Amino acid sequence: MASVTLKGNPISTIGDLPKVGEQAPNFKLAKLDLSNASLEDYKGQRLILNIFHSIDTGTCASSVREFNKVASELDNTKVLCISKDLPFAMGRFCGAEGIENVEMLSDFRDGSFGKAYNLLFANGPVEGLLSRSIIVLDQDHNVLYSEQVQEVVEEPNYENALNALK
Repeated sequence: MASVTLKGNPISTIGDLPKVGEQAPNFKLAKLDLSNASLEDYKGQRLILNIFHSIDTGTCASSVREFNKVASELDNTKVLCISKDLPFAMGRFCGAEGIENVEMLSDFRDGSFGKAYNLLFANGPVEGLLSRSIIVLDQDHNVLYSEQVQEVVEEPNYENALNALK
């Protein structure tokens, strides 16, 4: 289990993030149109997995906006924004905010992404949601960088994540 805090109160996830150098686990997530996406769909592309618990919180929304700003400038790299939010809520947010450069994906169907990546909160008020994390993958989908934000209400280190691609 990994320990983080929510407004200073300790909570845990079900395990630890994939480590640098490891092959990323495959996943099946829902796109905004409710079709499925898997890691295999991004074969040959570098990926930034921007993972958060809900698009309806300020910090989560900020991370999507921040990555949306830089995503179009990244070479052979897609930014996947992943939560357990319903695709309808994600689509509404993207439409209202003009989000066009990142891909929104949902783990709402079975939570298998959160389990495979050990990101599910095991306790606390956000139990069952995904822990705020960034995982950067190379074109072969090996982990280049991973960060689980220690205080849930804080933003990830965008600079470190982007530097992992250099």
